[in-house]
Amino acid sequence: MEKRRVVVTGLGCVSPVGNSVDETWKSIREGKSGIASITHYDNTPFKVKYAAEVKNFTASDYMDSSAARKMALYSQYAVAAAKMALDDSSLMGKQDILDNTAVYLGVGIGGLEVTENTMKAYFDSEKKRMPPMTIPELIPNEGAGNISMAFGLHGASHTVATACASGTDAIGNALDQIRLGRYDVILAGGAESTQCGYANLGFTMLHALSSKWADDPTKASRPFDKQRDGFIMGEGATILVLEEYEHAKARGAKIYAEVAGYGASSDGYHLTAPNPDGVCGAKCMTIAMKDAQIKPEEVTYYNAHGTSTHLNDSGETKMLHIAFGEAAKKLHISSTKSMTGHCLGNAGALEALVCVKAIQDGYIPATINLDEVDVEGGCDLDYTPNKGIEMSVSVAMSANFGFGGHNGCLVFKKVEG
Repeated sequence: MEKRRVVVTGLGCVSPVGNSVDETWKSIREGKSGIASITHYDNTPFKVKYAAEVKNFTASDYMDSSAARKMALYSQYAVAAAKMALDDSSLMGKQDILDNTAVYLGVGIGGLEVTENTMKAYFDSEKKRMPPMTIPELIPNEGAGNISMAFGLHGASHTVATACASGTDAIGNALDQIRLGRYDVILAGGAESTQCGYANLGFTMLHALSSKWADDPTKASRPFDKQRDGFIMGEGATILVLEEYEHAKARGAKIYAEVAGYGASSDGYHLTAPNPDGVCGAKCMTIAMKDAQIKPEEVTYYNAHGTSTHLNDSGETKMLHIAFGEAAKKLHISSTKSMTGHCLGNAGALEALVCVKAIQDGYIPATINLDEVDVEGGCDLDYTPNKGIEMSVSVAMSANFGFGGHNGCLVFKKVEG
């Protein structure tokens, strides 16, 4: 049976480097870092003093204020990104389509700041009181639920939780649903906001976060660089409108790119560390390329998971050697986490957007802060250090790897004509 083709017809995002797609992409093209001293909470007690926060976000610009007050921050970001994507796709208000439009949202953790804040009320009241909206705000499915409620979407409303691969897997699952013929349109992406002391300390205890660049946080995220010392907490939301190709053409929709392939695999190895042999991580890449019916040498650009941790960056490089073979040496690679930080459940969705924009604009973003590639540490490919490249991009690919060994990969193609 021939697969139904799926294309991207709308984009929306709230990110550490911009509160719109245009602003975010402009910052990424310019190599602008969104990492700065923490402002969402008092960082005084913590070893880690900086993060990649969303800046100047006002929920009431995108939704009713009373509705926003009943949402965790990740849900507010998700609704805002969904509004932008629907506006961009020209689907806003077309209820005949929205009635059968689904939502697939990747969320790694959910409303962790709600957990932190309401736990204080719980203990201060000797376990007798907490805000009544505590549970509806903190649970991770409420982002997708709030999107469907805000815009009258009556297809399925699903949340995918595969840690840092959540956004990638949400888009991949949405792709499969449209191919199956269950839907013609799905809003797919990711959302996360864990900018609170509870998350800061939690990840610090795992020795996962960068901490030595407090004097100049813009230099802290340095994927594949010798001086990297951990990832930087990011946040935000990204939504892609996925649509069946003929459906999009029939209504005269703007088409950004084709979602051509998806692959997933599991390490089955460790709670937090990737399998050092790289085989299972590479497997999701080879599955995605097979699904997209492309060969490794056809991929122009690979947006790396590239977290700026020693284990990830060397391990991911090994995966690329396995999946691409000799073609790995000619592959254009970059990690935009060098600018956005690691947005957890939103990471894969934001990086999917970067792939789509790379195809649309013919531009490969840089990995900033890559001053000395850690060749001795196993990073021996072309990571596009510090300066982006203007060139035609026909096929772009991104992969993400989450705690628990969750691996996901997406392939995007240029749509000609």
